[in-house]
Amino acid sequence: MNSQPVNLTCEIELQSGETLTLPPELVASVGAGRWRVTIQPASSLSPAALPALSHRAFLNSYIPEDEGLYDDLTG
Repeated sequence: MNSQPVNLTCEIELQSGETLTLPPELVASVGAGRWRVTIQPASSLSPAALPALSHRAFLNSYIPEDEGLYDDLTG
């Protein structure tokens, strides 16, 4: 039995009338041993646990030489 802690996370969205079915990849990764399965609403995660979305990487990648790069494209 593996004594190292393993954290498997899978987010699933169920529509009205659907039942919970775990993805086969998740089930296959669980072997012999003692396991604790916890199910909680995804919305219960704190905002600090969610990745921060921003456009800083895009804006920081702009250089003056890029000016006019896409002017030739037609919509």
